[in-house]
Amino acid sequence: MYQETLEKLGLSPNEAKIYETLVEHGEMGVSQVTSLAQVHRRNAYDAIRRLIDKGLCFEILSAKENIYNAVDPGKLSELVADQQLEVDKILPDLMKKFNRRVAGEEAYIYRGYEGQKNIWREILRVSKDVYIIGAKAQWFDPKLDASRAAFYRETKRKKIKFHLLYDAEIKTKLPTFAHDYPGLMEHRYLPKESSSTAIIVTFGDYVVMYAGVGILKMSDNTVFFVIKSAELAEGYRAWFKNMWEQSKENK
Repeated sequence: MYQETLEKLGLSPNEAKIYETLVEHGEMGVSQVTSLAQVHRRNAYDAIRRLIDKGLCFEILSAKENIYNAVDPGKLSELVADQQLEVDKILPDLMKKFNRRVAGEEAYIYRGYEGQKNIWREILRVSKDVYIIGAKAQWFDPKLDASRAAFYRETKRKKIKFHLLYDAEIKTKLPTFAHDYPGLMEHRYLPKESSSTAIIVTFGDYVVMYAGVGILKMSDNTVFFVIKSAELAEGYRAWFKNMWEQSKENK
């Protein structure tokens, strides 16, 4: 049940199976472990040894057969914290190398929910106001709830403001939605004939064009065309401001 999450924490499939088995059933020998976890005996010894090295399992010496048990699952939080510390050690140097090689102008494509998370990271890194044409509250897709909450906390801390031109449908289908973030967002509404499944997001030197989104909805098939160009981004901001003046007030 928990194998996928345990593997994301760095456990191998066999380690995850054995750890979950020991958590559920407690002390047991290798024979029982292999049976309940459905791991071949010759692989079980190596997996158990790695779990011991990671501090997730301990060995009880016995005259007949050594017994194994799982450490309190709270240890998993320590494992995550240790991983974060290791990342923090190398992150500054990696960021320096990344920033040195980032081209003045470039274009690339992201897809799906992970692509959206990448764009949020870019917004936080750039820390400039965000201008959105054709907004559809797509960031409020339920599958993005946890990541979005963390993103908005950081935008508030960094005082990043959002300027949104919503599709007209938002005003009728979600009449109170656009007023839920006072001080962080300002918005107006585009005319109904401008509605589409596309969105344009501009921040700093970046322009991101979304394809395949709906109201409160994205998918793994949503495509993001990302362009880094100071000149292009400035042009889109100019168009945004012109459209803003011609759009309906947020009443």
